[in-house]
Amino acid sequence: MITIICIILFIICLALLLKIFFMKKSIREIKQSVKNILKTDTNNLIMISSSDKDIESLTNELNDELKNLRKQRLLYENGNQELKKLITNISHDMRTPLTAISGYVDLIKESNNLEKQQNYLKIVENKTNELTQLTEQLFDFSKTMDIGTQINKEKCLINELLEETLASNYAVLKKNDITPKIEITKNKIYRNVDRNSMTRVFENILSNIVKYSNGNFKVVLDDNGKITFSNKAKTLDATTVQKIFDRYYTVENAKKSTGIGLSIAKQLVELNGGSISAKYIKGNLIIEIEL
Repeated sequence: MITIICIILFIICLALLLKIFFMKKSIREIKQSVKNILKTDTNNLIMISSSDKDIESLTNELNDELKNLRKQRLLYENGNQELKKLITNISHDMRTPLTAISGYVDLIKESNNLEKQQNYLKIVENKTNELTQLTEQLFDFSKTMDIGTQINKEKCLINELLEETLASNYAVLKKNDITPKIEITKNKIYRNVDRNSMTRVFENILSNIVKYSNGNFKVVLDDNGKITFSNKAKTLDATTVQKIFDRYYTVENAKKSTGIGLSIAKQLVELNGGSISAKYIKGNLIIEIEL
């Protein structure tokens, strides 16, 4: 009887030793696989020889984390390339008006003709406005770095917020020959949002409208709280509009380009718990916000 018990205990010990041996082997395999994957930056996953369920579960979890790590790294690398492109484009765009300003300032100094001087000053003013827009784009980009820390939600009357933003931008719209058609529901639409960030959302959208509108600008706040901005935009197309909220995407035409204002608008709307979308229908850019 004792002999049988000893044999059973020996078999159990042997089985445990084998299990420990194969577990240690799997751990070494995992360690080596992780080291090789990180060193060579390949798309390989961790492979093990063990069939132990716990080891397999650990391996699967590590592989999932590796996939997520690669996804985040790809997003970072793509964003880094897009950032470099954005900065390069803005730097190049800045050089052009600066060169023009310098040239026309020299012409003003050399000319005694008052009419010519006034024409040159008008050109300098236009080029200065271009520089201001480009500087605002860089400022907007810097704000995206800590954008999430700026949200302080409170109960806001969206009707009032939208009306105030439209009123403060009315002069800019008028200057660009844009007369807005405004339809705001009489129902009071309250939402728990950050007032400053939502004002910024509306201002960024209006800034985009100033750049691309060919007239027929309309803004609607309906009874359900949905806000719709629409305007004629012949320089855009359906493909462009699909990318218009991408963080570093720019749209260029003869003299204008979008910055990252709409990307910031999207971030802020989502941080306030809402959604924003854009579509292009029969030559009209339509942006919808739901909070």
